[in-house]
Amino acid sequence: MLYSKKTPEQKRRELREMLVPGAARQFPGAFNPLSARLIEEKKFDGVYISGAVLANDLGLPDIGMTTLTEVAARGGQIARMTDLPCLIDADTGFGEPMNVARTIQELESAGLAGCHIEDQFNPKRCGHLDGKNMVDLDTAVKRIAAAADARRDPNFLVMARTDLRAVEGLAAAIDRAKALVDAGADAIFPEAMKDVAEFEAVCKAVNVPVLANMTEFGKSDLFTRDDLAAAGVAMVIYPVTLLRSAMGAAERVLDAISADGTQKAAVPEMLTRARLYELVDYEAYNQFDTGIFNFQVPGLDITSNNANL
Repeated sequence: MLYSKKTPEQKRRELREMLVPGAARQFPGAFNPLSARLIEEKKFDGVYISGAVLANDLGLPDIGMTTLTEVAARGGQIARMTDLPCLIDADTGFGEPMNVARTIQELESAGLAGCHIEDQFNPKRCGHLDGKNMVDLDTAVKRIAAAADARRDPNFLVMARTDLRAVEGLAAAIDRAKALVDAGADAIFPEAMKDVAEFEAVCKAVNVPVLANMTEFGKSDLFTRDDLAAAGVAMVIYPVTLLRSAMGAAERVLDAISADGTQKAAVPEMLTRARLYELVDYEAYNQFDTGIFNFQVPGLDITSNNANL
């Protein structure tokens, strides 16, 4: 009910503890607060908040058009609805090192457990598209150093993402990852790896946890958790999976309404009213006011739970 029972500080400590090589902790991407609650209920390890999802949800492409205010606000709404740690995509840090420092503190204040900052420059591109614009090593290092120095909670995770693999090859990406670790990165996100062997090479090259991005329709195959664990990966994200699934379902229902004049054929695929009320913990609000949940929900037996009404 209401918000998470855990403090941001607790969640940050738990994130640090769970990120060990080979753990392959699974972080599905939430596209709104309620989906974060569902991720928690399904007993995943954590929640990922994708910059692409935040932009797309606003009807924008993932090219760096969202602002720090928008990202921190939405990230905070999602993070406070779950006891799981939330890792958020901070794109390029929203500016120069001074802006990166402010980004870290705003995300800390919003209750996030950590973020990642990448080495592209605006207009940036999705990590699985060609033609990415990369900053030089000095700029990339200064961003991460500023991020690491700015945090007030030492457990706030600063992850460095490098997109260099698709531009200059694996060896260059590994060299940059090492430099970013030296600059203060707590973890590495090597984007657009070709195969499991490349993930393994990165894991062996750096002494910090490594993230694997299992996004659909990208440059990496959709490897299993076991495959990635064997390679030494600490965290696996599924950034846009739930948004794509939800929007795909929404499109099919709209097509059905258009074709049939009713949504009736699509109802069996929908979340029921009873299940939705269960997810939002509607009944629990009776502790404040017993008139809130004193009705019968189709498909949900509330007799025993509401015997005191």
